[in-house]
Amino acid sequence: MNSTTGDRANGSKPEEIVVLDFGAQYGHLICRRFRALGVFSELVPNTITSEDLLKKNVKGIIFSGGPSSVFSSDAPSFDHAILEIGVPILGICYGLQLLAKEFGGQVSRTGTREYGKATLHITDHKDLFVKIPDKITSWMSHGDKIERLPSEFETIASSDSSAYAAIRNKEKRLYGVQFHPEVTHTEGGTKILENFAFEICKCKGAWQMGPFIETSIETIKKRIGGEEQVFCALSGGVDSSTTALLIHKAIGDRLTCIFVDHGLLREGENEWVVKILKDSFDMKVIIVDARVRFLDKLKGIIDPEHKRKIIGEEFIKVFTEKSGEMGPFSWLAQGTLYPDVVESAGTSGTSSKIKSHHNVGGLPSEIGFKLLEPLRDLYKDEVREIASILGIPDEITKRHPFPGPGLAVRVIGEVTNEKVSICRKASEIVDQELKKADLYDHVWQAFAIVGDDRATGVQGDEGIYGHIVTIRVIESDDAMTANWSKLPYDLLERISSRITNEVPDVTWVTYGVSNKPPATIEPQ
Repeated sequence: MNSTTGDRANGSKPEEIVVLDFGAQYGHLICRRFRALGVFSELVPNTITSEDLLKKNVKGIIFSGGPSSVFSSDAPSFDHAILEIGVPILGICYGLQLLAKEFGGQVSRTGTREYGKATLHITDHKDLFVKIPDKITSWMSHGDKIERLPSEFETIASSDSSAYAAIRNKEKRLYGVQFHPEVTHTEGGTKILENFAFEICKCKGAWQMGPFIETSIETIKKRIGGEEQVFCALSGGVDSSTTALLIHKAIGDRLTCIFVDHGLLREGENEWVVKILKDSFDMKVIIVDARVRFLDKLKGIIDPEHKRKIIGEEFIKVFTEKSGEMGPFSWLAQGTLYPDVVESAGTSGTSSKIKSHHNVGGLPSEIGFKLLEPLRDLYKDEVREIASILGIPDEITKRHPFPGPGLAVRVIGEVTNEKVSICRKASEIVDQELKKADLYDHVWQAFAIVGDDRATGVQGDEGIYGHIVTIRVIESDDAMTANWSKLPYDLLERISSRITNEVPDVTWVTYGVSNKPPATIEPQ
């Protein structure tokens, strides 16, 4: 990554703002905010050493929030030599308290947790709060607070519950805020992060997707060499399609795309993928019908992690068999994204593992191929930008995200043909109605969920005991946080009516109204 692309594997290092992860639920959101400003940012373990940071072109450091108290015996800490690197540091929530305690301030337990909106009073409009109004709404989430400032620090903002809601040591370029500027609930939060990046860290804002494409293609050429063959696990979504096209531009016909129909796809997916990618980009695309074998493997399996592992392992078996027939192939390419990696493993001991994706956590430890993941450091909206630049049509770039394990994660309990069929048909109705209402492109994701719960209903003159379908429609910028979409009642009524009338053995339709956090976007 050079100074404009972020391809660190290519030798030169981009300027970046590093986020030390102390277990923050919003850690990736901070990174995404900086990237949207044109500054490369990555989430790193709180245990990273100053020596490792010095290997990067670090312009600034964020100490993230986190669930711990600075008084806990196992409170996450950091390499104190990082304070001597000489770049600006911004502590957010837990990060603020950590800095205050480190420099001799007094931090105390409040006894209660302050969570939600709070009015912030700005008392100093230099550097961090340039062009921020005197009073803004901020988002708080903390159980400790500063009682006494460290020496050489000053207060630059307060709230009704905290006299030290934002502090600064101008000489050392250390800053701390008790609130979360990265969330949309904080007015002017993006501007505050922009001020940190450009006013304080003096970043140039050179992170762009256009140069990333050029450098990625060159990097792929160098990694693959002149003769090795690659096959790509193609799903038809924007991640795998963009991965395939980048590799195709690098090595041409030495790429073979394998589309595995595991019986857990969206309506008409396999035919649609061939039409778009094979016909439009002249790529080698092979469809493998593995519906029976996947569903057989999933019989009787209820645990969602077990489902993901089975699907990941079975994918590799299919690829290995196919590569043996066509190969030899040395590389397996996947559309793995940055959030996939983090949700599968976390960045450190302070980050909890939420779930494993089949293209990360679901793979067996020994897969027999070298992995090629050119989008591994990117977020979904960055990938969509790349796809658009590459000329991938809107039908793919604007399509809602779809999980690698397919409908298996949207079928609660055992995966059966009946439940998969219900899930697929109901989801298609949701898509159709959102498009008719011109709302499809305005939500992040929309789909149906079905489990084993049933409810009585009446169809015709008969009473039946049918399935309950739950509709999930959410709005998000980057999938790190999400809110349920407040769809018009008449639209929800049409969706419900169509599902109960057109999908066999469904009697009730419900609507999911949980945000992320505390919920996840997918049900499992």
